[in-house]
Amino acid sequence: MRRLPLGPTLRAVTSSPALDPAELTARARAAYGADGRLPLPDTVTWDIFPFEGALQVKRLDDPVLPEPPRHGEDGTDCSACQRTDDAYLWTDHRWRVYAPESAGVPALLLEPRAHLDLGDLDETYAAELGVLTVRIERALASVPGIGRVHFNRWGDGGAHLHVWFLGRPEGMVQLRGSCLPDWMDILPPLPEPQWTAIGRHVGTALAAYDGVAAPSQG
Repeated sequence: MRRLPLGPTLRAVTSSPALDPAELTARARAAYGADGRLPLPDTVTWDIFPFEGALQVKRLDDPVLPEPPRHGEDGTDCSACQRTDDAYLWTDHRWRVYAPESAGVPALLLEPRAHLDLGDLDETYAAELGVLTVRIERALASVPGIGRVHFNRWGDGGAHLHVWFLGRPEGMVQLRGSCLPDWMDILPPLPEPQWTAIGRHVGTALAAYDGVAAPSQG
């Protein structure tokens, strides 16, 4: 994977602090309670937490170093690179917006055409990512019945940058905040015609920007 120039890295301007995963794991295990587990976090008391009943924190595994490769790590078997434009709601010369299979809430993915991760983006890509994030938020938020739009990037499963946009249904305050991805997997999938219509709406809204000047369209 090529890394595009963004400017001096932090390593170049300051000494880099270190995080020792083995030490962190050992320290966590030393904090195990009588049941041999870490205590539950305060999250379980939140009204947005989707689970109840007898819960336990999993025991920590040993760190796996080096980490196993993610899907599409070298670009040769990357599903995002292999998808054609007709699978996307909207595309331009550098970015594409994809609608995965219907989930419990509206969910979209923003991906660069090139096989790049977040840290690989140069200043042009980085500026465009900011502009598109706002445009997609506006497009999804304009769907009647959506109360808020969340966007997230994790990147542990796939090497090709994919930014999630999740629409929280209006009035479903139990789905607020950081537990929305859990509720997305718990709730029954949206009916396919409804999900298709939402995707078409977002694609049309994004297409309305085509030809409109935006920063860093190099």
